[in-house]
Amino acid sequence: MELQVGDMVTGIYKTGKYIGEITDVRPQHYLVRVLAVLKHPIQGDLHHPKDADVGFFHERKALSFREQTNVPKQMVKPFEGEVPNYQTSLKEALEKMKNELAETDSQWAEMSLRALESLEADYKLS
Repeated sequence: MELQVGDMVTGIYKTGKYIGEITDVRPQHYLVRVLAVLKHPIQGDLHHPKDADVGFFHERKALSFREQTNVPKQMVKPFEGEVPNYQTSLKEALEKMKNELAETDSQWAEMSLRALESLEADYKLS
């Protein structure tokens, strides 16, 4: 089933999951305008997940409200329901990830928590 411009979808981009609207259909991707965050991106090096001993530990921001990104077609699914407020969804996704990391005893989890606390200040959620 081919999705169309204007369809509401969930999409996975890198390690984050978002709700958005398709704004263009391309051969391998859908161009999706981000409207809410379902899962905050994982921190660190994408090529060495959950590894703290990497050359550069990346701080990974969630995509911004109304930011458009190409999402591979196989990572996009139709979305039914009410789209939550972007700021509220971002705050909830961030809290969920912080709680999961707080229960993980590893150097990667500690570094990830520090990165998320820094991002939280950037996001100006309070």
